[in-house]
Amino acid sequence: MALSAPAVLALSLGAALVATPPAARLASAVGLVDRPGPLKVHRSPTPCAGGMAVGAALAVSLGAAGQWAALGPLACALTVGVLDDRFGVPARWRLVVQAGVGVLVAVVFPVRAGVLGAAVVVAGTVAVVNAVNLVDGIDGLASASAAVVAGGLGWLAAGAARAQAAAVAGAALAFLAYNRPPARAFLGDGGSYLLGAALAELCVRAWAPGRPWPAGLASVMVLAYPLVEVGAAVARRWTSGRRLTEGDRDHLYDRMVGRGWPVATTVAWLAGAQAALGLLAGALALAGGRAVAAGSAALALAATLVCVGSARGAPPAGRGAG
Repeated sequence: MALSAPAVLALSLGAALVATPPAARLASAVGLVDRPGPLKVHRSPTPCAGGMAVGAALAVSLGAAGQWAALGPLACALTVGVLDDRFGVPARWRLVVQAGVGVLVAVVFPVRAGVLGAAVVVAGTVAVVNAVNLVDGIDGLASASAAVVAGGLGWLAAGAARAQAAAVAGAALAFLAYNRPPARAFLGDGGSYLLGAALAELCVRAWAPGRPWPAGLASVMVLAYPLVEVGAAVARRWTSGRRLTEGDRDHLYDRMVGRGWPVATTVAWLAGAQAALGLLAGALALAGGRAVAAGSAALALAATLVCVGSARGAPPAGRGAG
């Protein structure tokens, strides 16, 4: 008998709460530690336990729900992220593996439009994985964002996809208990890549054959904030002549903190904004296709303006931010 979404949520939540402390100890023992640096805001070494803790919770909850196929792409994303946390993986190889994760997602969760649809899934997976990684710049933001996005995607989902969304939301929410400011454990690339791949799977499931297209379009709206951060970062780095893989401290959350917002308030505000987007997306999906199309067009225009504004405010080449 398949577990209900609330049961999967409770199982994932409990598993992540139990798994995080030993995962943090293991991470410290094997050198999975994020140390302070020029682009880092923390002041002491912190274990990157998110990949192991969230991965364990998803393995338990999705396995109990009988969704073993979903774990394949997640395992690949987790592996490259943990390797990057420990040894550092060149950007081009990270991109190759992320694209491979996208291929696996397209195989496990086929969408419409054949090869073209699969190509969109691969590109979308790479974008979402990097989006979650990009918002993992201050304590609690990525895990809170993932929990909110998973909740929104779960509302738009049906059947097994809703249970999967509950598993992701539960694991991210539980890890937030250790990741909230001041964080005792970080997601690391392992955790952020894992959650990004999980959210990509949920978004792709909203576009599955037989699902109404307004739900698929609305699912992209739920991911608007992290995707806008990616677009803005690309615009800033491109116009300032920096490498696209070069980090900076000019994200929206950085600007908010730089203007005196407490980290916890910044996280709460941005997570609340994402929740509002999720509610809007769900309401528009219920209202019908025209409403979702109009809402998506307005959101795309707003996102474009944000990215253009971010590019104009970028520091000149060679100066960097942070």
